[in-house]
Amino acid sequence: MNLPNSLTVLRVIMIPLFVIAMLMNFEYSDYVAGGIFIAACITDFFDGYLARKYNQITTFGKFMDPLADKLLVCAALICFLVDCPDEMPAWVVIVIISREFIISGFRLVAAEKGVTISASWWGKVKTFVQMLMSLLLIFNFSHPVFRTIDMVFVYLALALTVISLVDYIFKNRGVMKDIH
Repeated sequence: MNLPNSLTVLRVIMIPLFVIAMLMNFEYSDYVAGGIFIAACITDFFDGYLARKYNQITTFGKFMDPLADKLLVCAALICFLVDCPDEMPAWVVIVIISREFIISGFRLVAAEKGVTISASWWGKVKTFVQMLMSLLLIFNFSHPVFRTIDMVFVYLALALTVISLVDYIFKNRGVMKDIH
């Protein structure tokens, strides 16, 4: 397994550790969860960077990298329903997770037809904003200014989720033709 794929696997391994830190109530648990989340985000950057730089792009990486991102963000969203439900409305979590299932299903159909669909610019921006939003909510700063910033990022992430879904389906609509 090459280094970029190993980083992706490492990100997946970090997810349960992140969830444990988020849901356990011990001194500095938010900082531990935030540190794990930041480390996972860094692996996301470097796995793609290294794969492109050293021409180590693999089918495994094309499939697992976005899946690892989805798992990380979805785990965080579900934890927020427990940890900070006032900042993360359940319906927003449902919309974001639904988008991820739709895109994953779409990618499976494409793969069955021998088509590999890479992440779009909108999808990358959406993931970045979701990760930034998650960090803000993990650290849970109590100042009213941060509460406002948190909500701006929640709804920005929601908007980008919908925009990236529409863009993704529109650009790849040919994949869904002739499905029996």
